[in-house]
Amino acid sequence: MNKLRVGVIGVGYLGQFHAEKYASLPQVTLAGVVDADPARAALIAQKLNTQSFTEPADLIGRIDMVSIVVPTIFHHRVAKQFLEQGVNVLLEKPITVTLEQADDLINLASAKGLVLQIGHIERFSPAFRAVKPLLKMPRYITAERAAPFTMRCTDVNVVLDLMIHDLDLVMVLADAEARQVSAAGASVITKEIDTASARILFTNGCIADVVASRVSEEKKRLLRVFDDTSFYTADFQAQKTFRSCRKSGAALELATEDISLERSDTLLDEIKAFISSVEQKTLPLVSGIDGKRALALAQIITRSIEQGISGFVTVQ
Repeated sequence: MNKLRVGVIGVGYLGQFHAEKYASLPQVTLAGVVDADPARAALIAQKLNTQSFTEPADLIGRIDMVSIVVPTIFHHRVAKQFLEQGVNVLLEKPITVTLEQADDLINLASAKGLVLQIGHIERFSPAFRAVKPLLKMPRYITAERAAPFTMRCTDVNVVLDLMIHDLDLVMVLADAEARQVSAAGASVITKEIDTASARILFTNGCIADVVASRVSEEKKRLLRVFDDTSFYTADFQAQKTFRSCRKSGAALELATEDISLERSDTLLDEIKAFISSVEQKTLPLVSGIDGKRALALAQIITRSIEQGISGFVTVQ
């Protein structure tokens, strides 16, 4: 069987890792990389023994699948260009700028029978995968995601940059539609929202508190889920997961056990899943619809913060 041909568009900080993962896998051929900076494209191409280009269109006809790792404002235009040409797409999050653009890509991929996978990478984390199958009916979820400030990803606010990861996760864990949202946040360094918090009420009674900051002194990626008589702590940085519950007996004490899965390369797992979906013509774990749901919730949170709405708003 012929190897699938793959390309990467945008080989900056994150895109270079996409290219490196593809180059390491025997079942695909890295047919080329694209970057607006010719020197950057050439550097990565030389390192990975492939071709370099400066325009996405240069890859058309050369590839069967593509990772698109460009600024969000270009997501719709670039992804649509490749879907129209029959190329399967792994598109970094957030899916697009608008919900209408997301619908356009989702409908196009569906009509052409193509894979459209969105880069919500934490779905593939062993810390998350250890928790999800054990849950019965989550009642309360907290998520905290913080990072020191860098110039990367400042084209979007912290809700679309960092919080959107956890918005996707809590929707999966709650397994219900969001009903109401209350949010607060502030700009600290950039003109966009740099720190934000949101409380999400779901239709089944589950509540999630989600916090994100890109002006923190430390990096943190924590998720806690309170479910029935147990609660779970997932540390995405350490890839460790713990379950805590009351000890048997009269004493009010907690017993905690390590339920961590084996550590893994989460980006590599995400890319392998994308390849598998293309090979087997199956729906991806993180579909365009999932990407749109996370974007819709992120937009409501952003609007609430920007408009200074202190109370709950209803999710349409």
